[in-house]
Amino acid sequence: MSRLFGSLRQMGYVVPDVEAAMDHWINVCGVGPWFYAERLPLTSFTYGGKHYDDIHLSIALANSGDVQIELIQQRSDHPSMGREFLLADPRGGLQHWSSWPENYDEVYQRALDAGYIVGQEGDAPRGRFVYFRNAGHPGTVIEMAHATPTRMRIFDAVRAAAVGWDGSDPIRTGWPG
Repeated sequence: MSRLFGSLRQMGYVVPDVEAAMDHWINVCGVGPWFYAERLPLTSFTYGGKHYDDIHLSIALANSGDVQIELIQQRSDHPSMGREFLLADPRGGLQHWSSWPENYDEVYQRALDAGYIVGQEGDAPRGRFVYFRNAGHPGTVIEMAHATPTRMRIFDAVRAAAVGWDGSDPIRTGWPG
């Protein structure tokens, strides 16, 4: 557990092809089912302090035990930390880990006070999220997502679907719950 952010809840992979990544996790790793949103609904998105409209992110979520796996493919040319990550390694890979605090504003301010810098942030019908710049090596960007009731209902349903998953219906469109 992070003293600053709380429990590690999610591992986020930026990938060049989300469908191929889901196939790998299903057929090689045995992880699923995946809940897939071809276009994540965002109500706002900023990168480097500048607002961008119409960023197109495809997202897939599944759980392995209590840890959620997120696959992210950016389909638009907007600048983002995900695009930076793929420019460094076009194969993609583990880009961030995420915590989900209920006291989002308090933890957000503590992170800023500790020297973290906002790289990108946004809002969605599920709630707010932020990616802090302070990576020492790949995979250690820290995302924080507000544990809103809507987000937690969805994330709880993703986790519940993974319990005892028999391999059927491996890719499901949209969010559960």
